[in-house]
Amino acid sequence: MLEKKSIEYENVVLIGVINRVQDEGKVTEYLDELEFLTYTAGGEVLKRFVQKMEVPNPKTLIGSGKMQEVADYVGEHEIGTVVFDDELSPAQQRNIEKQLRCKILDRTGLILDIFAQRAQTSYSRTQVELAQYEYLLPRLTGLWTHLERQKGGIGMRGPGETEIETDRRIVRDRISLLKKKLLKIDRQMETQRGNRGALVRVALVGYTNVGKSTLMNVISKSQVFAENKLFATLDTTVRKVVIGNLPFLLSDTVGFIRKLPTQLVESFKSTLDEVREADLLLHIIDISHPQFEEHIDSVNQILDEIKSGDKRTIMVFNKIDQYEHKTIDSDDLLTERTSEHFTIDEWKNTWMQRMGNNVLFISALNRENLDEFRKRVYDEVRDIHVTRFPYNNFLYPENLDQY
Repeated sequence: MLEKKSIEYENVVLIGVINRVQDEGKVTEYLDELEFLTYTAGGEVLKRFVQKMEVPNPKTLIGSGKMQEVADYVGEHEIGTVVFDDELSPAQQRNIEKQLRCKILDRTGLILDIFAQRAQTSYSRTQVELAQYEYLLPRLTGLWTHLERQKGGIGMRGPGETEIETDRRIVRDRISLLKKKLLKIDRQMETQRGNRGALVRVALVGYTNVGKSTLMNVISKSQVFAENKLFATLDTTVRKVVIGNLPFLLSDTVGFIRKLPTQLVESFKSTLDEVREADLLLHIIDISHPQFEEHIDSVNQILDEIKSGDKRTIMVFNKIDQYEHKTIDSDDLLTERTSEHFTIDEWKNTWMQRMGNNVLFISALNRENLDEFRKRVYDEVRDIHVTRFPYNNFLYPENLDQY
């Protein structure tokens, strides 16, 4: 009987900066997310360092005193990687690496590494490789000697892992080749989308790890990969779904995240075309996450960037089974009541009330309120279909209960 191979996690340190844009609470929240990203990439966070700075150090982002503190810790605890939550310039990355003598990544580099791990199809691997090369091009100086010294681990997957390429021209040629390859695949995918006929298209969108793939599996009775890690799904999955006797196409798309690298938005352009061409968006939100409202804003911002912010949208608040709110003792007269004390019913009476029946509360995992969800989706898809094909009115009753 074969023994299961235990997973070896790389020791990682995180660094965040408090400034005029990010207060202490915000930085803590970002570092929590960065730690989850690190875990997804295969790292274990041993320590966090945070420095308050009005103006970042142009050479190393953080001050010399804090840098020495980090260097001491890195040397004492065999740290393999240091991850900065803020984006580093190529010069900053090189300077920090010289001082700490270990791998240095920023949030963008870490996300790109996770995408390199998660890409399954030739198409997604090409998209990720293009994004990585565009990210690495200005960072070539000094990077390859480090790769030669220590290969593998977080941030070392993908281009540059097997061969040291110091010639920028070679990298630019590779970028050009990948863009041509993606252009060809984009045309093929555009043809495939055109061949799907007149079926209404519905796309699942949302922040990463909100349960889109789980909901996709429940609705379409398919086996889309889903786990409690960030970016479990990279490749868009499209399934034909029938509610009542009304068929439509449902697509599960890559999750969004705050500070999503511009390289990824550009290289995943065709994947996001599924969102652009959808007739209806199901915006899935993890209501159990303390910052779900900020996640909504982040998703809406990206939808605006890809010119999809004005599409028909139903907001689906998932994971109601995991939602917890803080309680205040009746004798406590000092604690101010805020949104973290709201019950789900109280949330329904906030800004959500203005959205009418375009707000739903479900648990995809426990299959709670899915009948209400199916009915609402049926009504919306039917309305789109009947508007498009008015002569088919009699085929799809106004009420799902009539089936």
